[in-house]
Amino acid sequence: MNATSTATSTTAIAPAKSHYVLLDGLRGVASLMVVIFHTLEAYAGGNPIKQIINHGYLAVDFFFLLSGFVIAYAYDDRWSRMTQWEFYKRRLIRLQPMVIMGSLIGAALFYFQQGPVFPLVATTPVWKMLLVMLLGCTLLPLPVSLDIRGWQEMHPLDGPAWSLFFEYIGNILYAVGFRKMSNRVLTVFVLLAAGFLVQLAVFGPRGDMIGGWALDATQLHIGFARLLFPFFAGILLMRLGKRIQIKGAFAICSLLLIVALSLPRFGGTQHHWMNGLYEALCIIVLFPIIVAIGAGEKRADGLSIRIARFFGDLSYPLYITHYPLIYIYTAWVIQKRIPPAQGAIWGALLLVVAVSIAYACLKLYDEPVRRWLSRRFLTRAA
Repeated sequence: MNATSTATSTTAIAPAKSHYVLLDGLRGVASLMVVIFHTLEAYAGGNPIKQIINHGYLAVDFFFLLSGFVIAYAYDDRWSRMTQWEFYKRRLIRLQPMVIMGSLIGAALFYFQQGPVFPLVATTPVWKMLLVMLLGCTLLPLPVSLDIRGWQEMHPLDGPAWSLFFEYIGNILYAVGFRKMSNRVLTVFVLLAAGFLVQLAVFGPRGDMIGGWALDATQLHIGFARLLFPFFAGILLMRLGKRIQIKGAFAICSLLLIVALSLPRFGGTQHHWMNGLYEALCIIVLFPIIVAIGAGEKRADGLSIRIARFFGDLSYPLYITHYPLIYIYTAWVIQKRIPPAQGAIWGALLLVVAVSIAYACLKLYDEPVRRWLSRRFLTRAA
């Protein structure tokens, strides 16, 4: 385990408490895979079988697992000197500034996305877009009546914010009761949540974990299935203290994660259960192993630490700010029928721009704002 004590850590961990730098780095690797997945998604035509990086959306489930692990490590031993409200303040300070920035960037780029792919953009009045932007800053899920794009997203200006909505739900559940559960009771819950996840992935109509971003019964079912097992399995994994020590852990974990998110879809159009089984095994078996390896590394070399810390710092800003660029890129590729060879050049440029925007947001906005909010609203006793 490698320590760092910056007040603007990307994790929930207090400055005085060491944290797992390699896990931060893996979060960054997953964020990069999400951007690449979303960029290439423009060529799939809505058909998951044609996805070039097919399982990139499972990065969200990996994020939930990491979040549960980090939340338990950061807060399990602090409740005797911290109230629930103090916990909520810390989580809001950690996450909400970039939620607001993602909504603002989405609003700034919204009208650049108009065209046949997003028919509602051109007819959306500015007042309605601004209303959606303000509501997006609160992370409240929006009903279909406020859909201004046509994809029925609960956050139409910044699609990935749906996972932050479920992240908040996981945090609230932890604070109001799950933190008090014994490991035995939590194990039973995690096993039940695993069954809930398998039911959706293996026996569901699609054979995958895609979804969770709309405010309707089907999408909420998917969202909770994707949240409950990995988030609380992460908590259980931390409490059980299971670690795997392997030399070169960051490189090995990064490779495992990249391969898992990149393999082609299994089973074709006839055997959806095969793909669902693969994705369930990734979330239930492989991802906990990756986290156990990342948490077990105690003597990573200096280069691995520097790379992991950079990716870790960048991960959340990149994840929450890149999608407005994806909207523009997707509309351009589909409307102009851009071939993959030509689109790859602009896709690479999109990645560079997305990383640059994320890094600028991190250094010029997110870290300063969180420092100010921490000084202003967090008590020293906590």
